[in-house]
Amino acid sequence: MKNEAVPTVRQPVHGLRDKLRPGRFAGRVIIWAFLLAVVVFTLFPLLMTFTGSMMTNAELMSGGNLIPSKWQFANYAEAWQQSNFARYTWNSLFMSVTSTVGTLLVAAMAAYVVDRRSFPGKALFVGLQASMMFISMGAIVLRPQFDLMVLLGLNSSLWGVILILISGHASTFFILSGFYKSIPRELDEAAMMDGSGFIRTFFRIIIPLLAPGLGVSGLFAFRHAWNEYILPLVFTLTDPHLQTLTVGLANLRYGSSAAMQTNLMMAGACLSMLPMLLVYLLANKSFMQVTAGSIKG
Repeated sequence: MKNEAVPTVRQPVHGLRDKLRPGRFAGRVIIWAFLLAVVVFTLFPLLMTFTGSMMTNAELMSGGNLIPSKWQFANYAEAWQQSNFARYTWNSLFMSVTSTVGTLLVAAMAAYVVDRRSFPGKALFVGLQASMMFISMGAIVLRPQFDLMVLLGLNSSLWGVILILISGHASTFFILSGFYKSIPRELDEAAMMDGSGFIRTFFRIIIPLLAPGLGVSGLFAFRHAWNEYILPLVFTLTDPHLQTLTVGLANLRYGSSAAMQTNLMMAGACLSMLPMLLVYLLANKSFMQVTAGSIKG
């Protein structure tokens, strides 16, 4: 009995000694130090933006304090009024939501056809999609895009920006392609045997199963559209009422007296973060499902 009890008593001691080995302990310290540094470098700019939005412009530009001497909550009301926040927020929401829905629809249909069907030029299509992920579009194609929208009569409308954002769906295409591989093809075959067509199978059976992938992809697409600046700036030059929130925030840089109003810009930036936080909370369930599925797999 004593010989059987000895390993039971000493086993936790050996486990504790393994955890306290110098090499393993040093490795854990390095990992935690790295993670702490990442958290600091991520949250510090956000904290500085929030505290700066609560200062007067003179106090902020002096750079002497990290914490406001007096919290200026009126900066948010002033930023809302000066930048026409309600109008610009509606424009940003309209552009972001519409482009996100269009991107998900186009990318989901394209990825489904590529994954489930064989057709001439399939490899070329996938190669073009992949190449678009490594080419910085931006100013390179801005002039051709604008000329194309002039021909379509959309050069002074947010619909031109929406069409351009939808066309840049390469990353969403490959994200959803990975999710399609986890959906058994037997479901498609069973639906076809029951008389369901290709399109009906896609919308009635495949799309509900693709919900986690659509949530994750939708968050990325919405964030990209919400933060877009150059396209809305160019396409709304002739009609300031169509400007989005990112363009409107830039107008807060200088007030009526031509003085830089950095505190109001920071207040507007804090307000512009709220929709993104709301979208993340709505898409958080999709992230949890993806994480749980990857661990289970």
